[in-house]
Amino acid sequence: MCGIVGCAGSGDTVSNVLTGLENLEYRGYDSAGVALRNGSGIEICKRAGEISALQGTISQRLSSGSIAIGHTRWSTHGPPTDANAHPHTDCTGEVAVVHNGIIENHADLRTALEARGHEFTSDTDTEVVPHLLEEHLAAGRDLAGALRETLSVLDGSYALVVLADGEDALYAARRGSPLLLGVDDDRTFLASDAPAFLEYTDSVVVLEDGDVATVTADGYAVTDADGAPVERAVRSLDWTPEDARKEGYDHYMLKEIHEQPDAVRRAIRGRIDESTGEPTLAFPDGAFADVDRVQLVGCGTSYHAALYGAGLLAREGVDARAILASEYAETTPTLDDRTLVVGVTQSGETADTLGALRHASQRGARTLALTNVLGSTAARECDDALFIRAGPEIGVAASKTFSSQVVTLLLLAATVARDLTGDLSADSRAAVRALTALPDQLQAVIDDTDAGVIAERYARQEAYFFIGRGLAHPVALEGALKFKEISYEHAEGFPAGELKHGPLALVTAETPVFAVFSGRSDEKTLNNVQEVQARGAPVVAVTCEGNDAVLQQADEVLTVPDTHPDLVGVLSTVQLQLISYHVSDLLDRAIDKPRNLAKSVTVE
Repeated sequence: MCGIVGCAGSGDTVSNVLTGLENLEYRGYDSAGVALRNGSGIEICKRAGEISALQGTISQRLSSGSIAIGHTRWSTHGPPTDANAHPHTDCTGEVAVVHNGIIENHADLRTALEARGHEFTSDTDTEVVPHLLEEHLAAGRDLAGALRETLSVLDGSYALVVLADGEDALYAARRGSPLLLGVDDDRTFLASDAPAFLEYTDSVVVLEDGDVATVTADGYAVTDADGAPVERAVRSLDWTPEDARKEGYDHYMLKEIHEQPDAVRRAIRGRIDESTGEPTLAFPDGAFADVDRVQLVGCGTSYHAALYGAGLLAREGVDARAILASEYAETTPTLDDRTLVVGVTQSGETADTLGALRHASQRGARTLALTNVLGSTAARECDDALFIRAGPEIGVAASKTFSSQVVTLLLLAATVARDLTGDLSADSRAAVRALTALPDQLQAVIDDTDAGVIAERYARQEAYFFIGRGLAHPVALEGALKFKEISYEHAEGFPAGELKHGPLALVTAETPVFAVFSGRSDEKTLNNVQEVQARGAPVVAVTCEGNDAVLQQADEVLTVPDTHPDLVGVLSTVQLQLISYHVSDLLDRAIDKPRNLAKSVTVE
């Protein structure tokens, strides 16, 4: 959830760390802080609020040095205050620690430490770590040994980076929370996500659970929990520094909406035989021939993509269902070696999704990670991985990753169906072929949208409803989620047919209804539109060009290019993203950093 940056090396390390924190602010923006080791000890500056609040005072508070760490926080234990901001120190002020994750046994550890005379200054779970380190250092351990002793008593998840007076290295460890090394010629970075150091290096080392790393200006060493050396591969990212910048857009979210044509091009590149309409994913022929059922798990936007994928599979006759990852273990689904469980997760680090995948794996199911991040925990732990290739997404509210997830799931669904039946249906083959035109169609939506005009008409209403049927249902859910995430207005999505079973009681002239039409079962959805119009509600339809019945009935229309029904939802989602964006902009909301939310949810 939170953002960690560390830097050991030449140059202005504090500036490097601050730049990294700015690039990671999507992971948390309740408070931020930096610790620096110089020749006379450790200096710390930390503030509640966004990074800008820290930057306003840091130049007067910190000197310069070759080793620094920083943190931007999404609060779990204790409110966002100066005292609760990271880094946290021991009683002597000689050890500073930044931490992502949750130390589950922190209360017991804190009680024991206080009984031994330690004084705490924050409400956080993290603060037990520097005090434990202090004790082990006092007992004669070196810092690496003290860190291992400390790790041995911690329950929960963590990515930890430690800075200590008198040490020319940073020490780091991870379990259940991501931590990367960025390797440059004259400096080495630590970070919870690659955008922190992309403008300095694209060489990345992914630390794995149980790893302990020692980082200096000259390089790094990685050991396991017992101190035995381990090798971790250096990977080159194909992301560029520009991918993690606004590049002239007012918000990252708007930039990422506009990046969807290119993101989808990358998602399908090399994965379609255009002459036959066959998917060409990098799986052996018949790889899924022994699958009896498919379960897709995810959270938030990724769950909506999973719902879409389950609908695509079901249309091909595959036993498929989407399950919220946080509820997966409670649903007691059928799990055996003929069950394929697909974890849909942008970051590959979402705690609830990882928990569901591990639950499935322990019970003998085959697991597949559908993710955006090479080297992520999900990609490493699952039996297979399929990457959506969307590039870095900085805005907290997902946009381009949803489109890339759905497109990749369509290719996967066609592959699974072909392996199970020996051939693709004509409809599925047509959908795969239609993908090749999708990037240009996405660009047409972005270029020709009337979302800004419609947003001005409906920016200040009592509530907003989003309805759809079949594959339009997850699009409606995603439209409502995006709207509530960044506008802070009440929005609700549900199947169109459910209107008359309760939600219709809430419909008034002040509750616009966004109705999504997929090209299938449109007549029934049109009946639902007439139901809300009879109660005075304005209807904004999202539909293909030329759908005359809808065009004549709706009060407002957002059109998308005519395409295969399985792809209409991808185009419709872009229109709803733009509606959410423009309404939120008119309401002056913090679009890229909505309150109470963070990008990568690594706690359960």
